[in-house]
Amino acid sequence: MDDAPGFVRWFAEKCSCVFGIQTVPGLRIVGWVKRRLGTGYPVPMRPGRRVTHQGVSVRRQGVAMGYAATDNVRTARAMPLRLHPSCALVLMLLLNGFTGFAQADRLKDIASVAGVRPNQLVGYGLVVGLDGTGDKTSFTSQTFRNMLNNFGVAIPANLNPSSKNIAAVAIHAELPAFAKPGQTIDITVSALGDAKSLRGGSLLMAPLKGADGNVYAIAQGNLVVSGLGAEGRDGSRITVNVPSVGRIPNGATVERSVPSAFARGDTLMLNLHYADFTTARRVAEQINGLLGPNVANALDGASIEVRAPRDPSQRVSYLSVLENLEVQPAEEVARVIINSRTGTIVIGQNVRISPVAITHGSMTVSITESFDVDQPEPLSQGQTVVTPRSGIEVDEGSGHMFAFAPGATLQDIVEAVNQVGAAPGDLMAILEALKQAGALRAELVVI
Repeated sequence: MDDAPGFVRWFAEKCSCVFGIQTVPGLRIVGWVKRRLGTGYPVPMRPGRRVTHQGVSVRRQGVAMGYAATDNVRTARAMPLRLHPSCALVLMLLLNGFTGFAQADRLKDIASVAGVRPNQLVGYGLVVGLDGTGDKTSFTSQTFRNMLNNFGVAIPANLNPSSKNIAAVAIHAELPAFAKPGQTIDITVSALGDAKSLRGGSLLMAPLKGADGNVYAIAQGNLVVSGLGAEGRDGSRITVNVPSVGRIPNGATVERSVPSAFARGDTLMLNLHYADFTTARRVAEQINGLLGPNVANALDGASIEVRAPRDPSQRVSYLSVLENLEVQPAEEVARVIINSRTGTIVIGQNVRISPVAITHGSMTVSITESFDVDQPEPLSQGQTVVTPRSGIEVDEGSGHMFAFAPGATLQDIVEAVNQVGAAPGDLMAILEALKQAGALRAELVVI
């Protein structure tokens, strides 16, 4: 419906000519234009007009097309077409029906900017203050000894400073993109030794390093542990969740920022989360429709190169416009996902099945155990004998058969499976057999 405004004018003219509907002053097409901006329809304007979209002015020679998500269009005059209220109501119902078939996503939800990503940090430290739930490993004692030596406390070499109140831990965190010194990030602390619980402990100051070996943050703070463990004197114990892992909200302070290539060069690279040639082409066409031809070029199925201003402030405004563009992603590849451990099966909407007939029976083996007691006759001085007796029954099931017509859809598969009452395990076997027979027109992925 890229020609929606033209269709509006055509529909209005037909209403006036064929049905004899008179135009009413005050009901202008500009109201429809403002309400329909969220669907991505172009707004026709006079040559040389200027559209303001999220603070960025866009101007094109000839006919200007302004796409907006929620913003108002200023300084742009729409065509002074007037419609009767009943005609406008029918028009809106028709357009809502047309736009209901395709669902568009924001560009920020399906793609990311190359170079704008988080970085992983890792560190090693000591947790102190535990209530006898620490570890007794040698490297924990060595770390504790080194820490005391740094503070000028000398421990004799023949003395093992083992303590149940300390634990050696690994620390990891994620440094967000554009993080600046002085900002704080969350960290996760995990026990390395045989510590039973980190509840109530405090992490001492520990550096967090990146992949290049440089220190980017300093971690310290009190742990929040959701797990719980308890043990009785008879050896019985209970554990809720994982008490050997905890988190510290805002537990690390950023000390160094990561250089970013966001403001370098004359172009930006947009990378799709899921590579698809059709989606890449649609993204490039949507950007070119807003900013002009040859602004965006799809390099492959995952990358779109977009020309951008060099000034960082202008580039931020420029990208804020692009990331709110609505793009209709291509339909996903026909795929069936099977998780053999949990029995979860996910079938995509584009899965099709060739004409095939399927029968799947189930075998049930029932074993019952009973005991027969034989009593001796009176005054026979015999003994009571207990004789076990086992009963085994085998039920092969009814073995229902169902047939699929050419091009059977997901709904047909679900209905057929529900009719025969197949369990997840049975459905897995059916799908694998269909794939082996060449009747399943989809990719079968077992995870």
